[in-house]
Amino acid sequence: MEKVILIGAITNLQTEADSKEYLKELEFLTTTAGGRTIKIFTQNISAIHSKTFLGKGKIFEIAKYIDTNHIDTAIFDDELTPSQQKNLEELLHCKIVDRTNLILSIFALRAKTATAKIQVELAQHQYFLPRLTNLWTHLSKQKGGIGMRGPGEKEIETDRRIIRQKISLLKEKLNKVDKQMSTQRKGRDKLIRVALMGYTNAGKSTVMNILSKSNVLAENKLFATLDTTVRKVVIKNLPFLLSDTVGFIRKLPTQLVKAFKSTLDELNESDLLIHVVDISNSDFEKHMKSVDKTLKEISCIGKEKIIVFNKIDNFNYIKKDEDDLTPIKKENLSLAHWEKTWMAKHYDNTIFISCLEKTNINQFKDMLYKKVEIIQKKKYPYINYLY
Repeated sequence: MEKVILIGAITNLQTEADSKEYLKELEFLTTTAGGRTIKIFTQNISAIHSKTFLGKGKIFEIAKYIDTNHIDTAIFDDELTPSQQKNLEELLHCKIVDRTNLILSIFALRAKTATAKIQVELAQHQYFLPRLTNLWTHLSKQKGGIGMRGPGEKEIETDRRIIRQKISLLKEKLNKVDKQMSTQRKGRDKLIRVALMGYTNAGKSTVMNILSKSNVLAENKLFATLDTTVRKVVIKNLPFLLSDTVGFIRKLPTQLVKAFKSTLDELNESDLLIHVVDISNSDFEKHMKSVDKTLKEISCIGKEKIIVFNKIDNFNYIKKDEDDLTPIKKENLSLAHWEKTWMAKHYDNTIFISCLEKTNINQFKDMLYKKVEIIQKKKYPYINYLY
């Protein structure tokens, strides 16, 4: 495993608490990508430094640590500009990776189907195109004759042209994929379509496996699955189609949102959304806001929705004696307590479950059945299933 340090900034736009949460998530991303976090560096600054991200004093401190501890990679919690990356490589003498590049590399590892590979490759090319200059610094000292460009510049221009051609080709392929997927969706008419969505690692694939009795990959890793999986589900003789979509994350690179448009369109085409939330994560409310923000970006607003708070098994409920006056904490809430919380009252169609312990699964299926039944009767009143 690569020895990695993580670097973040505390600014007017990103508080210390925010920075801590983002870096915790960045550490999980690093582990998913196959790295081992050795140390985390942060600096409180008024604004991001245009040349070195952090102040030079802090960068020199980090450079000394990297040299002493033989660090392989420095990962920054924000997207770096091409000039920042170049300057940092010269100062830190190690591989420099930003959050966007890290997420792209994880997507590249996870992509299995041809469609997912095309989507990831397109996002990577769009990310690396403005950063090509750094790849040819070894040729910078070679000069051509008067009126001639140096071979390094020629190489860069050639590579830019090749990458632009690849981007155009990949976009054409994705357009074909969009048309194919659109045709496939039309072929699914007369069946209600339900889509699972949520923050990465919330348990969407596990919910899919429980409802459809399938065997979709489910791991305790970020972005365990990228490909949209569609399964036919039958609850009480009422059939519908259930799809599992790619997980969302804060600071999701715009390249990925654009490249995965065909996959995310599954949400737009669905009649009902199931938003799976990992309630055991202390940042679950921010995760929900991040998902809602991405839905707005793809113009998926106003859909019928069920909120599924998953992983309640991570809280161990201990029944208290009547004489025990100590306050009830989040760590020992029972299912009955969860159902009385503000979350259950604030959101319509809310349910608390544990996929691992199979808690409240039948109640979840009943809720889902009622929702699908109502949508079915409205959308296809002439179809009569055995209700």
